[in-house]
Amino acid sequence: MNIILTRPLNDAENLMQELFNLGHKIIHIPTLKIKSANLEKIDIENFNALVFTSSNAVKNLSIKGEKKNIKCFCVGSVTEKIARLNGFTKTISASGNVNALKNLILNTKELKKNDKLAYICGDQITLELDKELAKEGFRVKKFINYFSEKITSLNDANIDLIKKYPPNVIFVYSLRSAESFNSIVANYSLAPMMTQSIVMCISKKIVDYLDKAGWKKNKIFNPGNEIVELERIT
Repeated sequence: MNIILTRPLNDAENLMQELFNLGHKIIHIPTLKIKSANLEKIDIENFNALVFTSSNAVKNLSIKGEKKNIKCFCVGSVTEKIARLNGFTKTISASGNVNALKNLILNTKELKKNDKLAYICGDQITLELDKELAKEGFRVKKFINYFSEKITSLNDANIDLIKKYPPNVIFVYSLRSAESFNSIVANYSLAPMMTQSIVMCISKKIVDYLDKAGWKKNKIFNPGNEIVELERIT
């Protein structure tokens, strides 16, 4: 299959290799540029748990304190994997979206009301999780430790690849990324090459946006299950 991946290279590299080994044709079109916010170190000894809404929140983390002692709630399996690679051991993962993460935190036995949580995220969010958790009795401090900048340009090599190998499947990982990708398609008049593309989205909000933008085959998937989803399609 011809597949477009829209994550930054450092997030997509391993998956690209796996898909390539399975015989798929991969076109990498990053839609967001990630920049660190360069925050001062977060003293995690002041918190009962950390809440990560993306792998970039983990990658741009600067802390004081012992990683092995603190509970980490991660939005999905990819974020949890990155957290473990960064030395956190008490991790638990939701199913890949922020609503699932909220429900995981509310229903866990690992926390009690009035516990103090460090909510670590980027500048663009789909749900004000800190406010939602505060309503439930948690004490939440929000840390924005990275910024995302839209990429709406495309190099000639990728334009040629898309025209030569029209994508069967496109993976999109955030609403902001979907907006950027939609702009790229419009800017370079690539819509005729995308008419049969299945767009795999991590949330209903992304599906709704793409539906309104005129995309016809939009489906929800959980990050980390890309290969499983491709097997279902084929």
